[in-house]
Amino acid sequence: MERVNLSSSSSISRIIYGMWRLADDINTSSKHISDKVNLCLGQGITSFDQAAVYGLYSAEALFGEVLKANPSLRHKIEIVSKCCIVNPSDRYAGVSVSHYDTSREHIFNSVDSSLKNMATDYLDLLLIHRQDPFLDHHETGKALDDLIKSGKVKEVGVSNFKPWDFNLLQSSMKSHLVTNQIEMSLAATDSFTNGDLAFHQERATTIMAWSPLGGGKLMKDKGILGKALKKIAVNQNVDIAAVAVAWLLAHPARICPVMGTNNLNRIAKISDAMNVKMDRESWFELYTASFNDGKLQWRLP
Repeated sequence: MERVNLSSSSSISRIIYGMWRLADDINTSSKHISDKVNLCLGQGITSFDQAAVYGLYSAEALFGEVLKANPSLRHKIEIVSKCCIVNPSDRYAGVSVSHYDTSREHIFNSVDSSLKNMATDYLDLLLIHRQDPFLDHHETGKALDDLIKSGKVKEVGVSNFKPWDFNLLQSSMKSHLVTNQIEMSLAATDSFTNGDLAFHQERATTIMAWSPLGGGKLMKDKGILGKALKKIAVNQNVDIAAVAVAWLLAHPARICPVMGTNNLNRIAKISDAMNVKMDRESWFELYTASFNDGKLQWRLP
């Protein structure tokens, strides 16, 4: 599996396993989760994406049970987690309104909780989960810098930030924001033309793509796009998911897809995407099909 450098001292696997739906699986036993992790490791997928809010604040602890049972596993993987989403729940019993909290106190408390839940003393990468319209960039930036100094976090980044939000936060920091995790797929192509991708490509910032299969939409597509995906899949003896992910992998920006399936058979095939041949014409065939299905009638000039 290819590696992508976040900095001179940190890297992640090109494909990342996302644990957003970990708590939604029918089977949430440590053994079943361990099977998922081992299937990933067998393909060279060593990076695992978490967030405090996943599973209504339960997913990190489920993953932590696996790490507690096998402490040596921690040194074979990279853990990504996110903070700042506050939802009414057992964890936030006094909260009546869902909101974002990028205050220093919340960020530190959230990180400490993540470390405890996942039985580790550091995160490889911490992301601010959403752009906070109430952001104090000086307070948040210093908090992220101080987390790195403390050793609790190796690298920091953001998720779902627009370029101007990224620049605002970076302007108050000494350390670098090493990634932005945004929605990207053949079902969500706006970032390819609205400046989001270009902004990070210019700066050589690692881009992580969440929902690379459009939340499963691409697997069920029966229109022009679905037929185009199936044609390439049949020709290269892979499934449609591999082709859809390969479309992201082929981009010069070296996008890192975050795969979130709970199905063991699908997890075992995640790395098939690395072997799909995707030339420029095939890339544009899929890109054009994605627009035509949306009735935008996209055409080359």
